[in-house]
Amino acid sequence: MAEKGLRRWSEFSAVFLPSAFSAVCFELRVSSFEFFCSSRVVSESLAKQITESPVTPFDISLRPPMFSEFAGQEKVCARLELMVQAAQQRGDVLEHILLSGPPGLGKTTLAYILAGAMKVSIKSTSGPAIEKAGDLAGLLTTLERGDVLFIDEIHRLAPAIEEYLYPAMEDYKLDIIIDQGPNARSVRLNLPRFTMIGATTRAGMISAPLRSRFGMNCRLDYYTADELQRIVTRSAGLIGIAIDSPGALEIASRSRGTPRIANNLLRRVRDFAQVRADGHITREVADKALTLHDVDRDGFDEMDKRILEALVLKFAGGPVGLNSLAVSIGEDAGTLEDVNEPYLIMQGYVKRTPQGRVAMPAAYRKLGVAPPKRDADLFGT
Repeated sequence: MAEKGLRRWSEFSAVFLPSAFSAVCFELRVSSFEFFCSSRVVSESLAKQITESPVTPFDISLRPPMFSEFAGQEKVCARLELMVQAAQQRGDVLEHILLSGPPGLGKTTLAYILAGAMKVSIKSTSGPAIEKAGDLAGLLTTLERGDVLFIDEIHRLAPAIEEYLYPAMEDYKLDIIIDQGPNARSVRLNLPRFTMIGATTRAGMISAPLRSRFGMNCRLDYYTADELQRIVTRSAGLIGIAIDSPGALEIASRSRGTPRIANNLLRRVRDFAQVRADGHITREVADKALTLHDVDRDGFDEMDKRILEALVLKFAGGPVGLNSLAVSIGEDAGTLEDVNEPYLIMQGYVKRTPQGRVAMPAAYRKLGVAPPKRDADLFGT
């Protein structure tokens, strides 16, 4: 990989730079992405650290390698499979694809499935990891025709990095600025046709110019219990633990509609079953294991219960401000808003209003508390 990038830079220097390549390395300063050779070293180190797919062997073993093994997201998978088949028939490369949705739903997995279906290499990084234009240039110049560049959390890219991406995505060109001051000049490098796949949990934070350069936008939604049951059953087989259908459904029903949570809960139940249940997961074993970890039948953990208890018992159902609610349970307001609240709102336990957070009737039923009389006016019923 390093040799190919160095060879491309050598060809470029022979055309545009009058002095020898070694002398250029010491004399030229590339203003937009600093000293090119130094950035190549940084990019190479960066690429080695971030181009490997999942972080842990557990995740590696559980990621489905092809569309036929991917459970759920039928409409998204159908559109992507159609795109792959059409590109293969034309002998073309895939269009750029943007995958959005809550964390843990399979955006990274789909990116690797797409690369596998096209039989091309994939290089993976994340928006915050690309700090300099040189890091981006190091990744782009090592791509071959049809390769996939996957950028997770693409909404966190720096604006200056986005500017370099625009011509790379649209015209497959990389514009760089050489030297500084009056001697500064722009040089355009040709890139092979590649596929950019971006993943984001906050599609609204992606700038309009960047979003418009993706040929297909796919949003992933939460999974049903039946889909998660299939995922749990498959994962249990891969990690070598016996599980029956009621046991898999018990885990799936407490997973908040998220495969990542389902696999994490499966790992906890596996440990419990190996130690206390002879290595077999049934509904009763799953229930005992998840109760031990404070995960109830609705998928609530300890923090979710504390939020509802504070809202209903301490603040009489609200409305109460987010900061006051966070202080009452000893948690950061940002964590409350980004991690816990979405699920509570989605399930109808909490409502956001201009005056603050309000407990819904489901929250009172969850806690076994009778709603106050004023709730009829509060909920608009």
